[in-house]
Amino acid sequence: MKSPLLACLVLLSALSARAADAGAPVANVYIMELLTDFLTHNSDPARHEKFWADEIVYTSAMGVVRTKTDIMKNVHEAAAKPVAAGAKPGPVYSAEDINIRPYNGFAALTFRLVARNPDGTTDYYRNSGTLIFRDGRWQVITWQATKIPPAEKK
Repeated sequence: MKSPLLACLVLLSALSARAADAGAPVANVYIMELLTDFLTHNSDPARHEKFWADEIVYTSAMGVVRTKTDIMKNVHEAAAKPVAAGAKPGPVYSAEDINIRPYNGFAALTFRLVARNPDGTTDYYRNSGTLIFRDGRWQVITWQATKIPPAEKK
């Protein structure tokens, strides 16, 4: 009696693993869209709220560790400041060399961030993050940014 039950459990486990693997391309597409939307609308507090999980540990390129509370405070303060007449917009961000690797409810994300500044210069960063899928959505739980030195900006 226990043998058929055990066989069914093993079969269900194998099918679940295959289903998780089959969903990987969907995770990649969704995470790519999430990243692109976030970078495109980086000054929007709602985008930050959606992107960062409540327990995010964000380490900046300067080595400063921030929580979601810190991030949201900075974003809301920046959004509340009136734009001065003639002020140049901030940098325009995009991502290159994007690599997304889903792992059963988690995903590792690495990419090269391109920051095109209003003065015509461009800065580059290597970013990596860990995302978790819960409550029907992907959110970032860890983030690390490293500025690429000028000699390596190819």
